[in-house]
Amino acid sequence: MIDFATQLVESIGIFGAGLFIAIESIVVPLPSEFVLLLSGFNVSIGEFQFIPLLIATTTGSLIGALVLYTIGSGISKERVNFLTNRFGKYVGIKQSDLDTAFKWFERYGTWTIFFGRLFPVVRSLVSIPSGLSEMNVIKFALLTAGGSGIFNATWITIGMQLEDRWKEAEGWAQNL
Repeated sequence: MIDFATQLVESIGIFGAGLFIAIESIVVPLPSEFVLLLSGFNVSIGEFQFIPLLIATTTGSLIGALVLYTIGSGISKERVNFLTNRFGKYVGIKQSDLDTAFKWFERYGTWTIFFGRLFPVVRSLVSIPSGLSEMNVIKFALLTAGGSGIFNATWITIGMQLEDRWKEAEGWAQNL
């Protein structure tokens, strides 16, 4: 998967980074931190510019989140649980991860959308309870873009600072 991500970013540049982040937002086990670190490295060598990259990756995050939001708004919680138990293993989603996203959303409400973007697994799955609760889609999009923007900017900046040592951060990024 890492080779695929590297080739995608190297082949189609900023758009590739944004596309990969959109896919990662829907299918949890893809390494978004890796792509953001690689993209930050590309900023450090002048291949990419920071602002367009941040816009592309945050747009990718938003698109992926809106897909899951739409799924959540279109089916019941029971159906979501059924689909997770039946097909989650194929896309790296465990029922316990989905339960965590629901618990966070029930406990912290809409702020989970903003702050949840900073935490693995919850970052993607919190979009489903948002859709189920019929949260205002504009509010959802603004909170998603804000939280995702901070997450993306942080990892891009780390990649920029590490320069050609960006792969060193991959190991600890996967442990988060």
